[in-house]
Amino acid sequence: MLEVGDTLPDVALKDADGGDLTLARYRGKPIVVYFYPKADTPGCTNEAKDFTELASEFVALGVPVVGVSKDKPAKLKKFADKYGLSVTLASDEPGDACEAFGTWVEKSLYGRKYMGIERATFLADGEGKIQRVWPKVKVKGHAAEVLEAAKAL
Repeated sequence: MLEVGDTLPDVALKDADGGDLTLARYRGKPIVVYFYPKADTPGCTNEAKDFTELASEFVALGVPVVGVSKDKPAKLKKFADKYGLSVTLASDEPGDACEAFGTWVEKSLYGRKYMGIERATFLADGEGKIQRVWPKVKVKGHAAEVLEAAKAL
């Protein structure tokens, strides 16, 4: 997994409308990039809603928030519309971003091993240098903690 001091990789993603989205387009301003396992599941929904609830404060700081999963753009669009999400949702269907950030990991559920996205968040400064990393995120209170860290940049 990427660590503090690493540079954000410029990976190719798709936005919820299927358009191209790269992290390089955000250079010059801090950014929050968070990875979540699957759209429209309880933890992922709560996390997206929490970031959306604080979206105006992130906007006031000039800090965009981008949520990344391997869901198809159409599913992300439906997810955003269903819950009125205002954060940018990005599709990493091929998994290049997950690999580059180190969030594609072996997981275990009821003794069964499988590959999946580890819930993690990265806060980078305007030069794309990672300033904070939250691995194995617990959703409750997380968005507020990230906002406080963004304020400190």
